[in-house]
Amino acid sequence: MGKRKLRTRLCDILGIEYPILSAGMGPTLIGEKTGAPVELVVAVSEAGGLGVLGGSGFTVDELRDAIREIKKLTDRPFGVDLLLPARIAPRTDLGAEGPQELPLSQVLEMLPDAHKEWLKKVKAELNLPEVDVIVRLNTTTMRPKESIQVCIEERVPLFCAGLGNPGFMVEEAHAVGMKVLGITGNTKNGRRIAESGVDLLVAQGHEGGGHTGRIGTMALLPQVLDVAGNVPVLAAGGIGDGRGLAAALTMGCVGVWVGTRFLATEEGGALDVNKQRILDSTDEGTRVSTCYTGKTLRASLNKFHRLWDQSGLDPLPFPNQVIISSALLWSFLEAEQIDYVGGLAGQVSGLIHEIKPAKQVLEEMVEEAVDILTRRLPQDVQAG
Repeated sequence: MGKRKLRTRLCDILGIEYPILSAGMGPTLIGEKTGAPVELVVAVSEAGGLGVLGGSGFTVDELRDAIREIKKLTDRPFGVDLLLPARIAPRTDLGAEGPQELPLSQVLEMLPDAHKEWLKKVKAELNLPEVDVIVRLNTTTMRPKESIQVCIEERVPLFCAGLGNPGFMVEEAHAVGMKVLGITGNTKNGRRIAESGVDLLVAQGHEGGGHTGRIGTMALLPQVLDVAGNVPVLAAGGIGDGRGLAAALTMGCVGVWVGTRFLATEEGGALDVNKQRILDSTDEGTRVSTCYTGKTLRASLNKFHRLWDQSGLDPLPFPNQVIISSALLWSFLEAEQIDYVGGLAGQVSGLIHEIKPAKQVLEEMVEEAVDILTRRLPQDVQAG
């Protein structure tokens, strides 16, 4: 059988073969470079989709280096995803002119007393080792304006705002030929982002991994499509095979934004323990919590969720909560207490049973969607 054809308006907008984007997933832990690395970006783009680099774990200089590495490895379109939160908590009171890197132990001392005492209590009760990684205070999340400028200077084909409204940068991006994508979990923000001038809008349902909202995908998609106006909409949340892709297209979306299924690939940047957690998962094997970043985030269910719930503490503002979660999760890994470890993952985890090359995942998704849309759907549905 020859190569299958599956094109939508999205393919023309981005210059790609298939309407499939890999989500720009970032790292779970401080000091960790995982999620959507260069290798995954290149693999998805080379396979005909569009790979998106998860840039939240990089420094500004590392972001530029990664973009240039992608350009060396592929001439296909790709994207970069950055977090643009409306508010960034002070860098644990270090100030903008403070040091760019500090040992984790030193940063922990700057946290509120209640959170410090809870950390000490947990480590003592679980006999956890002290693991001192370096906390970098000059990441793209802490320096969003400089990071955006890097993307513009490097003429990245697609800029994606994994968090926040990128409307303020649209004019400058368009001036260098860069498209801009925003992500929403509800119609209110969907309308706001669409009206800001973005080229593409992702509607991500509650099922999705990572930072997520409260509305399920099937309810969210038609409502966002109704308020998006002329801005094309991609579907996200609970999509991991050709059935999800076909459903999104029949709903009226121009493509899909896929995270967990590409995270659980050979090129996906998740830690091995987190990939295994996805493989072992059921449809109820994930949990939304503020324990990781201070914002609602879906991850594979593990004992850390219950541990945090029992603390009685309020999460610290983003991204300071990441310091707490990283301090514990690195200790859990060192102590091999993997029952307390779980990475970002969506409810689609229950569909994933094998780690495959990203190219194979994309091709199988296309094959199944084409089969549904051209052969199975007409046989299964009678209308008149």
